[in-house]
Amino acid sequence: MRSDLLFISHGAPTIAIEEDDFTHAVRDFGATLDGTPAMIVVSAHWQSRDLRVNAAERPQPIYDFGGFAPELYTVRYDAPGSPSLAREVASLTGATLEMQRGWDHGVWVPFHHLRPQADIPIVELSLPLDGDRFAIGRALAPLRDRGVVIAASGGVVHNLHLLHFDDKFAPVDDWARNFDAFVANALEHHDFEALANYRTRGPHASLAVPTPEHFEPLLILLGAATERDHVETIYAGFHYGNLSMRTIALRE
Repeated sequence: MRSDLLFISHGAPTIAIEEDDFTHAVRDFGATLDGTPAMIVVSAHWQSRDLRVNAAERPQPIYDFGGFAPELYTVRYDAPGSPSLAREVASLTGATLEMQRGWDHGVWVPFHHLRPQADIPIVELSLPLDGDRFAIGRALAPLRDRGVVIAASGGVVHNLHLLHFDDKFAPVDDWARNFDAFVANALEHHDFEALANYRTRGPHASLAVPTPEHFEPLLILLGAATERDHVETIYAGFHYGNLSMRTIALRE
C-alpha cells in the first residue's frame, strides 16, 4: 500500500505548548504512522527563489517568530534529518541541497504533536516563489511506493491581520467558513483544478489567502495524489475566529 499524503495546519506557534482537540486529533493520527521510514515536508515558512531541500543530518529548531512566552523558545523537536533521502529528492525534483538550515516552526510546531517520539526522519522541502506546484508533487510521488509520507504544513485560511487574537475560540467568521468549505468540497471530489484556481473559484479568496505561502503547499501535495486516494479528515475547525486548522490525509 502506498504511503499517506498529509496536509497539516500549524496554526499559531503557541499550539506547540498547548493541548486541545486539535492537538489530540493530530496525535491520534500520528500514532498510525508506526513503521514510516521517513517524511518529506513542504512548509509555508521556507520560501525560496529556487527549489531547495534540507540535507542537514540534525536540523535545529528555528524560532522564526517573536513576542511569545519564553517557554515557547525552549521547545525542541529532535527527529533526525536524512541526507540520503534529501539527495534523492534533489535528483527527482532538481532541488538544490541546503546543508545548514534548521527546521522552521512550520515543521517543529505541528510535528511536536503529530509524532512526539521524534523517531521518523524528516526532510524539509522549500516552497519556491514561482513554478508548477503540481509538478513538484508528481516528481515526489514515486517515493510513496517506499512508504515515505509526503506532507505539507500551512493553513487553508490564514490571514494574520484579521485574527481575533483575544479569543482562541471566537465565533467563526462567515467568509473563513465559506472558503474552508470550498476547499473541503473540492478535496472530497478531487476537483484539483478548482483548488489550483482558488483565487477565482474560491469564495472570499482575497481574505482567506491574502498571500499564497500557507495555501500552496497543498498544491504540491495534490500533485502526488492518485484517483485511488480518498480524503480522511483528521481535524476541521478554527482558532481565533478565522484561522483554519483543517488537517487532512489522502490515503489509498
